[in-house]
Amino acid sequence: MGKRKPWAGRFKKALHPLVEEFTASIGFDKRLFHQDIRGSIAQAHLLERAGILTKRERARIERALKEIEKEIETGRLSLGTDTEDIHMAIEKRLIEKIGLLGGKLHTGRSRNDQVALDLRLYIKEETSNILRLIHTLKTTLYELARKNIDVIMPGYTHLQRAQAVPLAQHLLAYYEMLKRDSQRLKDCLKRVDSMPLGSGALAGTAFDVDRHYGAELLGFSTVTENSMDAVSDRDFVIEFISHCAVVMMHLSRMCEEIILWATEEFGFMELDDSFSTGSSLMPQKKNPDVAELVRGKTGRVYGNLVAILTVMKALPLTYNRDMQEDKEPLFDTVDTVKGSLSVVSPMLRTMKIKKDALLEATRGGFLTATDVADYLVMKGVPFRESHHIAGSIVAHCIDRGKELTELSLSEWQRFSPLIEEDIKKVITPEGSLERRRAPGAASIREVRRQLKRIERELKKESL
Repeated sequence: MGKRKPWAGRFKKALHPLVEEFTASIGFDKRLFHQDIRGSIAQAHLLERAGILTKRERARIERALKEIEKEIETGRLSLGTDTEDIHMAIEKRLIEKIGLLGGKLHTGRSRNDQVALDLRLYIKEETSNILRLIHTLKTTLYELARKNIDVIMPGYTHLQRAQAVPLAQHLLAYYEMLKRDSQRLKDCLKRVDSMPLGSGALAGTAFDVDRHYGAELLGFSTVTENSMDAVSDRDFVIEFISHCAVVMMHLSRMCEEIILWATEEFGFMELDDSFSTGSSLMPQKKNPDVAELVRGKTGRVYGNLVAILTVMKALPLTYNRDMQEDKEPLFDTVDTVKGSLSVVSPMLRTMKIKKDALLEATRGGFLTATDVADYLVMKGVPFRESHHIAGSIVAHCIDRGKELTELSLSEWQRFSPLIEEDIKKVITPEGSLERRRAPGAASIREVRRQLKRIERELKKESL
């Protein structure tokens, strides 16, 4: 092929060097070489079935493609800028190896359905990798919750202490978020799992190719139904990045709490030295840089989602060169999500939880005020009235610099004669947790039930 473009037949001038550089995608789409080789081998089988290739020709092409894959893997084949994309680079090398026979491979195929196929194969593979990493993080949260099942801490609303909760309940909230992330990604795979090969440039192919056989070869459950949609659709990329953005949002929320808990002001935990950094100026500093970077990298994935939505927002059917811009946001998203998931699990496993500090934080802030209101409800007081009484008791304590546990029975009864000695059991963090018996509530009992369910879920996922 030399330097002549495979599409250059109708052109009288060579491509301007600036245009050559500007339009080239080989610098980033070369990472699709495994997928492109797989698709090309499947294409060879389809052409054999259609009578375009003999069995011997197909075998020779397949053997050469596998050799090219090895050359790329080992670095013996340099993917430079002399070819505009990975598809042309592989085809050029194929023709160099086996001559004109290599030029038969593209019969009935366009780079439009070729790249759509490569991207679907890539997302299928990387979704599986991300799901495995999410499973690891869910397992880490489960193990931390089980190990710390009796640890009590303040729960927060508006970043103000609200009610006492088990630390395990807090950790398992993130398990539930990640569980939904897994469900969304698995559901996304249903729409990725449709093979576009055989759609041609936009109108399909005139050759009698068995697309369902191709889907079987490549591990797809079905084939795309409309050739024009097949080559111009990037919904599956948008959906995948969207779900990844939600994963990163959950990781960012978790990391924000780690950052807060690691401060002297909270003092709830300490990150391991191996997951912390220091200051170039201040010798005493121990910074939660890993958690901060995950929080920061979340913005990259949000940006990638906006980028691909903007690329696709006004494109007429079918393929447009704008769609070349789909790959870098996708690749960056995959790298960012995998990197973040990979580092968060060991960071959590190695952190030191300061159990005494967590429990001590439940002693102040009137975390059992709601329990006082509930106590009065059980005595027959309407909730709105009991809420007002409990609030008045809190105001009384604030004025006198007392906690609820420091009030005498006579003080309690100034606000309601219905309050008896048993109030003292109600206003401890332990007593507060004991009474929360509704499914999903923040009690040790309910945490144990959750852990049993989660253990079954994780085992099922591992099968």
